Amino acid sequence: MPDPNAALQARYLRTPEAARFVGLSGRTLEKHRIYGTGPIYRKLGGRVVYAVDDLKAWVDRGAKTSTSDPGKGSVLPAKRHTPIPYAGKERR
Repeated sequence: MPDPNAALQARYLRTPEAARFVGLSGRTLEKHRIYGTGPIYRKLGGRVVYAVDDLKAWVDRGAKTSTSDPGKGSVLPAKRHTPIPYAGKERR
């Protein structure tokens, strides 16, 4: 008897699969999560999952046609960035 769920596409990927999907290491994707520079993710219990559509949107944000093209946005590197002011003050 065929599996009724076989036709369903995987809509959510765990960190290792999501990292392979976007061409990064799992550790780099974890760093993006820590610094807030990565794709949107969800927590299901203790598990982190990424929607395929969110991964595609994050990658597409960095799309450029040339080196002089400002593009729609940018994908920041996985490192600490200057804090964004909050109500006129820096967050701690």
